[in-house]
Amino acid sequence: MEILVLLLVGHFLPTIVALARGHHNGFAIFLTNLLLGWTVIGWVVALIWSTTAVQRRANIINA
Repeated sequence: MEILVLLLVGHFLPTIVALARGHHNGFAIFLTNLLLGWTVIGWVVALIWSTTAVQRRANIINA
């Protein structure tokens, strides 16, 4: 059972990284990981995408 959990965490590592970093495309990375993660190329693409720059929205306060 523990091996299954480790395999799932390993498979969804790009999604975990994206969510931990607050990536603005977190859901798209999840879908890529879910649908193409079983291929090595899809998993690597999702992992690289999850580690790219995160866009932050600027809060503008009008005085």
